[in-house]
Amino acid sequence: MSVAPQPNRAGLPRRNNPPASPSFVIRGAVGSSVQPAATQPRWDRINSAEVIAQARRIYFHFLEGSPTHPDPLGVVIGSLQGRVVFELPVLLPEEQFIPLELVRGRSPRGRSARSPLRG
Repeated sequence: MSVAPQPNRAGLPRRNNPPASPSFVIRGAVGSSVQPAATQPRWDRINSAEVIAQARRIYFHFLEGSPTHPDPLGVVIGSLQGRVVFELPVLLPEEQFIPLELVRGRSPRGRSARSPLRG
């Protein structure tokens, strides 16, 4: 006597087969093996000084309006606008993700408190 598989929450019979691997990968999508590439801007396609300055303006505007919010992961810059993000974004072709470390610049904690020129 065979036993029929128990239905899952959707009312469909449960499958014991492992899920099939995807036939394609969406770059930057959650679970994608290509996701870390989204964390680096395409420096060959952008003016880095201009993009980082724009990201800083967006980030500091966010800080002015939301000083108690947790730190974002970075800033996404589009052609005409930008936004702070709290998880790795899926980018449109014209967007760049700027990590918070680049937006903030160097941390003064890493430098000596004394100037090397002072005795």
